Amino acid sequence: MTEEASLTTDGIRVSVVPTYQAAYSRPAQHRFVFSYHVTIQNQRTEPVQLLRRHWIIWDGNGHIQEVEGEGVIGKQPVIPPGGKHEYASWCPIKSGIGKMHGLFLMVDKQQGGDPFQVAIPEFRLIAPLRLN
Repeated sequence: MTEEASLTTDGIRVSVVPTYQAAYSRPAQHRFVFSYHVTIQNQRTEPVQLLRRHWIIWDGNGHIQEVEGEGVIGKQPVIPPGGKHEYASWCPIKSGIGKMHGLFLMVDKQQGGDPFQVAIPEFRLIAPLRLN
C-alpha cells in the first residue's frame, strides 16, 4: 500500500511516497523499515534554498522520535523557479503502523529575506502484514 501525500506552503509543493521495505524489516524483532521518496517543487518566481529539516515520527506503540538537522541527505539544495529536488531516505519504527510529518526551513535566495517554514505532509507507514 503506497499512497502519495502532498502539500503546498508558500509556493513550495512537497510530495512524499512511503514504501515498506520487507527485505530490511524484522517483524519478530519489532523492526519495520520504511523508505520514503520526497519531491520538493518550487512553484515560486525566485530560487529557494533548503537549509534544515525537522521530522516527527510516530509508531503504533506511542513512541515519538524527532529528527532535526541541516539539509537533506547531506545537501542544502538551491531549487530554481519551476525546478524540483528529489531524494530518498528511510526510517525504522518498532511497530508495523506509524506516521511521519515535518518541516523544511528554506530561504528565498533572491530576496535574502527571513527563512520560512514549509510543511511536509503527514503520511502513513503501514506494513502490508498489518492490513488483515
